[in-house]
Amino acid sequence: MSYQLLQTTDSTTMVSESDATLPLSSSLDFVTNGSLDFKGRVANKRKTGGWKATPFIIANEAAERLSAFTVSASLVLYLTKEMKESLPDAATHVSDWVGATYLLMLLGAFIADAYLGRYLTVIFSSAVYLVGMILLTISASVDSLRPKPCTETSNCPTATPGQSAFLYSALALVALGTGGVKPNVPSFGADQHDENDEKELSYKYTFFNFFFLSIKVGALLGLTVMVYIEQEKGYAWGFGLPTAIMFASVVILAAGFPMYRYKKPMGSVFTRFIQVLVVSVKNHFRGVQVGPETKLFEVATEESDIVGARKLSHTPQYRFLDKAAVMEDTELLDVSDRWKLCSVTQIEELKTFLRVFPVWASTIALSLSLAQQSTFFLAQSKILNRQLTPNFTIPPGSMQVFAVVNAFITVPIYEKFIVPFIQKRTNHHRGFTALQRMGIGLFISIFALSAAAVVERMRRTHANPAGLTVFWLVPQFFILGGAESFTYVGQLEFFYDEATDGMKSVCGALFLSEIGIGSWVNSALVKIVEGVTGTGVGGWLRDDLDESKLDYYYAMLAGISAVNLFIYVWVARRYKGRHQG
Repeated sequence: MSYQLLQTTDSTTMVSESDATLPLSSSLDFVTNGSLDFKGRVANKRKTGGWKATPFIIANEAAERLSAFTVSASLVLYLTKEMKESLPDAATHVSDWVGATYLLMLLGAFIADAYLGRYLTVIFSSAVYLVGMILLTISASVDSLRPKPCTETSNCPTATPGQSAFLYSALALVALGTGGVKPNVPSFGADQHDENDEKELSYKYTFFNFFFLSIKVGALLGLTVMVYIEQEKGYAWGFGLPTAIMFASVVILAAGFPMYRYKKPMGSVFTRFIQVLVVSVKNHFRGVQVGPETKLFEVATEESDIVGARKLSHTPQYRFLDKAAVMEDTELLDVSDRWKLCSVTQIEELKTFLRVFPVWASTIALSLSLAQQSTFFLAQSKILNRQLTPNFTIPPGSMQVFAVVNAFITVPIYEKFIVPFIQKRTNHHRGFTALQRMGIGLFISIFALSAAAVVERMRRTHANPAGLTVFWLVPQFFILGGAESFTYVGQLEFFYDEATDGMKSVCGALFLSEIGIGSWVNSALVKIVEGVTGTGVGGWLRDDLDESKLDYYYAMLAGISAVNLFIYVWVARRYKGRHQG
């Protein structure tokens, strides 16, 4: 079945004078994807982008992640030790904070795509992030902003409303800043590579792997050096140093300003989605039909009428939405009013979003598993024997380093040995497809939670649980790190490749937001389990892990992960991307 595209000369695409002086076809030295340099001219490949620009972005990500991982690795302990919260409440608050952080990424992506562009959004959001870190450092430094220490003659005082408000205001600013940084940095890095240049296209996939490793470098330093300093010097130092490093990350990103390639804001993708839905529904009730000979509206210009976005080919899926592009009477209809007539490209944007949504939803269980690293895994680390030498005790938060180490093993082996081996058998340029790579990660996560359940069962029933070494927790951290390595990079590739020009940041935010959803689901599960099993004798989750049944909770999560894997496989096998027509 084929459709005719009715093209008109109407277009709202704006072309600056500087763009006109350097037509894209004038030289092989210039990009062909609409990127501009910092002076607003078509970007020159020899002077901008590629590996001239991405080192600044990778270094910035490593510095920002060092700050973020130091805080996340310390927060549960800070809430229980300094703010006198119970372990279940602290775990819930941390999960809620992580959830809000990642869901705010949808707002950050919207602002970048619609108004400021990715670079400015990252810079301004980093400033908000920095203010939040400064306030967090003040909370840890000023005694009056925390409850008084416990004494032998009285119960531990809890935090006052004012003390809690100050702390959570700081965390709210950190969450808001992260929401603007995280979804836009990977997309901004990918923008430095022209997809129409085969050489730069191959570099883009290498960038994704290095970008992932930069996250792990930041995590490695945060979970070892920073957490150790915090253990020895206190939380004021533990939060103060990451604050200084966060400032350095902004300086690093700003230093590459002349070498970056920039893309203009393309307007609100959510507004375009709503326009398609409104027009298609209106036309449906007007009796508009879509058939093989139906003419669908598209502008006649080389690019679409979405600023800076290439045209998209029509696909047969979700045919109902095509009603928004049907032109019954071209003389009576204002073809420039998108609340009355939408273009094929605009409709295909929404179709792309609807196609990737089930893939996104079916990978949330991994984020539920990852939420354990900064909550209950951390609580386990605290109560086991962490004495490495007579003079050195391993900080509880440093155990996450074993998840990070996995990435330094998995990613290079995958790139050097597995990809060439699999390429010969699959004829795919990346060995495994992005969907296959994500599925492998989901499969591995089942074993991580199973290992956690077995180890916790052994610890809980051991004659001397306090004498067990913390290294019993290495398998669950290490295996879960492998699951993340496969799934995270696969998601980066999948969502960036499938995203249209006008929704790169939104798709990036969509996949990152599932970490927030997973954290909120973890909070909800904690409350449900507490409600069902109780908080007294026999309860699965109690303030004292020795009296809890955390192994039951981990076994439940392993079961959820297994069910989720079957759902994901069903979704992935039926997925048909926009490039497949």
